Amino acid sequence: MQRRPPDRGALRAYPGRGPTEPSEGVPLSDDVAAATSTSTEDAVLQFVGGPLDGRVEVREARHGAPLPTITHVHLHAGPKVVHRYDLQSLDGRAGVYQLRPPVRRSAHDESPAG
Repeated sequence: MQRRPPDRGALRAYPGRGPTEPSEGVPLSDDVAAATSTSTEDAVLQFVGGPLDGRVEVREARHGAPLPTITHVHLHAGPKVVHRYDLQSLDGRAGVYQLRPPVRRSAHDESPAG
């Protein structure tokens, strides 16, 4: 007895991929991002303070405007360490992410609820 391959036409993991559906009708995520982007130039972003101090990143224009706040989480054997950076725009193409000062919690905030 010969085994027949399963019918792949009934179930598709990705729309627009297969012999019965043209792939032209499905927009790619990069195309959608480019269509909604307001800037056509890449942004140069520098980090100041904390574990990302001195890092320079280039955010491509197709990803849209830089985020106003970036959260960096460092996971290791101990508790997670969270740093937040706030964007200070220098002009339309460059910005600096400044480390946000840590928030001090009062003893009341750190006590267990009960």
